[in-house]
Amino acid sequence: MKDRLYFIKTNPVSAKINLYNKLCSEEKSMLPFMEDDKEASLEIIKRKTADNVENLSREEFICIFNWFESRYHPDPEELKAQLFIHGIDIFYEISEPLCAENFSKILADYESYVDNRFSFIINSESFTHFLIYGIFFTGMANSEEKYLFDFLKQDHKVLYALAEKGYAEKRFGLALQPEMYQYFSDLYDCTNFYKGSIIII
Repeated sequence: MKDRLYFIKTNPVSAKINLYNKLCSEEKSMLPFMEDDKEASLEIIKRKTADNVENLSREEFICIFNWFESRYHPDPEELKAQLFIHGIDIFYEISEPLCAENFSKILADYESYVDNRFSFIINSESFTHFLIYGIFFTGMANSEEKYLFDFLKQDHKVLYALAEKGYAEKRFGLALQPEMYQYFSDLYDCTNFYKGSIIII
């Protein structure tokens, strides 16, 4: 998981049934992925999953992800399929390390501008606002055709002004990867009408 970002939507009902049952029936195989007090940590994960999988901490999500990855690693599509069946939908990923770093830096700058530090779980409205900011910010660095940039500009003047300010301040200190505009556009398309939480790990 190092040097990449995964974007996740959850299905708490599937997790409550499928993931919880898997955790209960395959405890021994899960224990090596637990931190410190392994059995107690596993019981906490099981309890949270039975209640609502979104109650898991970032570290607990990573433990579950690493557990699944150890079993399905040779086949990334099977890994995603199995996680999906168990209530964890990896709907997008940024696998290029420099792009993951760009994304994290743009998010950190946005958080400082809006004076709001996000958790690894972000509600859909806040995430959409950030993505629009990111589309504007990266679009300013990219002179190619930008339909979404122009389309959103009409209705999001405050975010556009914020991105202009951010770009003017950061453009010389940030080595922005050219594909970043496409990543923000793709993520916007994937989540524009989604009303749940987005998890980034």
